[in-house]
Amino acid sequence: MKLDIYRQKWLDLVFEGRNKEYGAYELRKKNPRITMLALLIGGVGFMLAVGIPGWLPDGKEAEEEEKVTMVDMAKLAPPPPDKPLVPPPPPPPPAPKIDEVKFVKPKVVRREEVVEEIKTIEELKDKNVGAKDVKGQDDGRIVIEEPSGDGPADSKVVEDNTVYNAVEVKPDFPGGMKKFYEFIQNNFNVPEGLETSGKIYVQFVVEKDGSLTDIKVLRDIGSGTKAETMRVLKKCPKWKPGVQNGKNVRVLYSLPISIQAPE
Repeated sequence: MKLDIYRQKWLDLVFEGRNKEYGAYELRKKNPRITMLALLIGGVGFMLAVGIPGWLPDGKEAEEEEKVTMVDMAKLAPPPPDKPLVPPPPPPPPAPKIDEVKFVKPKVVRREEVVEEIKTIEELKDKNVGAKDVKGQDDGRIVIEEPSGDGPADSKVVEDNTVYNAVEVKPDFPGGMKKFYEFIQNNFNVPEGLETSGKIYVQFVVEKDGSLTDIKVLRDIGSGTKAETMRVLKKCPKWKPGVQNGKNVRVLYSLPISIQAPE
């Protein structure tokens, strides 16, 4: 066993039969507690010594804080007003293709008082009359006079032939889609040899007058159902056309047709 003279057991053994009132016994007995207390005090002191300098303001920072002066915002001068943006001057008009001759208003004066001579008929030939004399250029603009007369100028109307996929008012069969399928049922002749029921997918364009054009069978069930579907759709009555922006327009339409094979 390791000898530790600071343990109570060994202290009593060493000082057995001796005067325990002697100072050595008391010192050894209280030594662990005193050592621990000294370590605690030393640790707290070390932590304070390390942490306190960080809490204190730096001398340079304190000096800068002393230099800060308070500014009264009410006494500051207002910022200068924004200068208005002035648009650049427009470019000069291009030179005309035809020469322009300055118009001089006729005035009766003496010969010696004449300042500007009036242009002769020959000088005005094939030229426009303007505010000043301007020499025409080959790449200049051609001035076209506005149409005159009581009636408005003729305007060309461009027809809209766009095929729309979606419109404000969809095309519809007269009486609704129920009537359309009744028409198909009454006019579709099931080809001989058809043994499978199914759906035929068709696509067509409903024109502005309601007629069907560009009829296509996208998928059929065979046995001649494609040709029969094309025949029936070609004799279909006119639909109510689609409407976009208040005008009849061409609309692409797709739908399925169910075919029942004979039993």
